[in-house]
Amino acid sequence: MFLGTHTPRLDDKGRLILPARFRDQLLDGLVITRGQDRCLYVFPMQEFQQMHEELRRAPLTNKEARDYQRVFLSGASSEVPDKQGRVTVPPLLRQYAGLDRDVAVIGAGSRVEVWDLPTWETYLEGAESSFADRSEEVLPGVL
Repeated sequence: MFLGTHTPRLDDKGRLILPARFRDQLLDGLVITRGQDRCLYVFPMQEFQQMHEELRRAPLTNKEARDYQRVFLSGASSEVPDKQGRVTVPPLLRQYAGLDRDVAVIGAGSRVEVWDLPTWETYLEGAESSFADRSEEVLPGVL
């Protein structure tokens, strides 16, 4: 499980140093792709393969499913971290998420998310207020 928030920087070559606590789970390979809210999703290869199997089950006759698959998979890039725990974030994905130098790398359970740091801080500020004020169950069976 991926947890916590880290604030590394992209280097001049667009490489991201993965947080040390995430590296073991991503060592055998990972997939970076477009996420929602203009962030990137980073999946361990095995998790991505499971997600792909679920995507394949969606009916081809459903336009929303086709659109989602196209956007999600067309930007996907499989990577293997180097010995220093770095992965290259392709230019297409850096542009999509507005990544420049300072990034937030957050653990989101089964995946890692990579955000432009100012965008993450703005998002979190609004989401924390909503979270603190929540009076009804959002996820079934969770608090």
